[in-house]
Amino acid sequence: MVDTLIPPCDATRCAAAGCTPTVCVGAGVASNAEMFDRSKRAIPGGVNSSIRAFKAVGGEPYVVARANGATITDVEGTTYFDLVQSYGAVILGHAHPAITQAVTAAVGDGTSYGAPTPREMKLAEAISERVPSCERVRLMNSGTEATSTAVRLARGVTGRDRIVTFAGNFHGATDALLVAGGSGVATLGLPGTAGVPNGAVAETMVVPYNIVPELDDQVAAVIVEPVAANMGVVAPVPGFLSGLRAECDRVGALLIFDEVITGFRLGSGGAQAKYDVRPDITCFGKVIGGGLPIGSIGGRADIMERLSPLGPVFHAGTLSGNPLATAAGLAALGQLTDDVYMELMARARHLAAGMRDACVSEGFVASFPVVGTLMGMVCGSAAGSVQNFDDAKRTDEAAYAAFFQAMLAEGVAMAPGAYEAIFVGVGHTDDVLDAIVAKTAVAARTAVAALTG
Repeated sequence: MVDTLIPPCDATRCAAAGCTPTVCVGAGVASNAEMFDRSKRAIPGGVNSSIRAFKAVGGEPYVVARANGATITDVEGTTYFDLVQSYGAVILGHAHPAITQAVTAAVGDGTSYGAPTPREMKLAEAISERVPSCERVRLMNSGTEATSTAVRLARGVTGRDRIVTFAGNFHGATDALLVAGGSGVATLGLPGTAGVPNGAVAETMVVPYNIVPELDDQVAAVIVEPVAANMGVVAPVPGFLSGLRAECDRVGALLIFDEVITGFRLGSGGAQAKYDVRPDITCFGKVIGGGLPIGSIGGRADIMERLSPLGPVFHAGTLSGNPLATAAGLAALGQLTDDVYMELMARARHLAAGMRDACVSEGFVASFPVVGTLMGMVCGSAAGSVQNFDDAKRTDEAAYAAFFQAMLAEGVAMAPGAYEAIFVGVGHTDDVLDAIVAKTAVAARTAVAALTG
């Protein structure tokens, strides 16, 4: 059947897109609007992850045809500096040769077996070697699967039901963790989305971030983002993580670190190494897959061996330990030396300082918090003072939307949501960062005009 929206390539339109006469990615052929309209006829909302629809910032999304290093290119052939980097899953830059070569070699051996493989063993070993708390590692397919499995495991190990989480932390699309707990005081959760029954979150307690809650013997586990990267990048205050460790020990609850974002992003040992606090279970995703779908949990041997087939807590997955994802993950971890992390920290500070100064020069109120290699942006009155979700909710979302659109017009792609992190990777050279800073000044001026005009 002939595809009328994405016809075969020709040399003039699509050579730069890397298309072939039989495989066309659409660059230079259809517009973003045409592609997105077509997507909406096949996919609810036109997207497979809600934030991609640009609802929080207005307008309609660009549709990516390809990416390389620090840039992405849409189907119209427009190239943007990319500060999304697949929401942190890409740390080496798009299409890094180590990743593409590893995946190319692996795909020739087959794409899925439903049986153990050497690469899944090696990736589990690589995680354990770098994160001492992970004496055993189980691989799966996403960060959401990792957090849901960690919660099930904690309940199975302790024989308790209650889970404590923190307002403003995000642990994926798991029913028990999709709660809206209100602000200020501890509260039993209410469903944060349609489709989740009250019973699914009845034993989830939501408490303020950066305050150690008093637990009781009904609590199976506390799950926390050790650095809150879903409400702007909020660091733990001194004593918060160590206090959680002590309080869990006091009542016999387990401490779960959700390091889906911070794991292998802040350093080879993640947030737990940076803050010297050892959790019982750690959730991983993103970086450990080299940009391919993956998740995992790791923890003490006696806890992890309660998972099936050794123990009574069930876990299984057809694609768990996928040979392509594990090949990409091994390649990524192999590139991430201490020197690389030091350079990424320097680049995050460089970009944050440059964007801050550019915004100040144009009268646009924003701060750019940095935690190691992670960077955030906070607009308006909340700038510079965020310690919890109540603080984060003071972010000026309208100001962020205006800035987002202005940056996009200048050729810089940021996350289409005011609470997301900014990801600096190996592909962001000093020249790229300086170009982004220069564009920030123009975008800040445009945003101020839009907000005051």
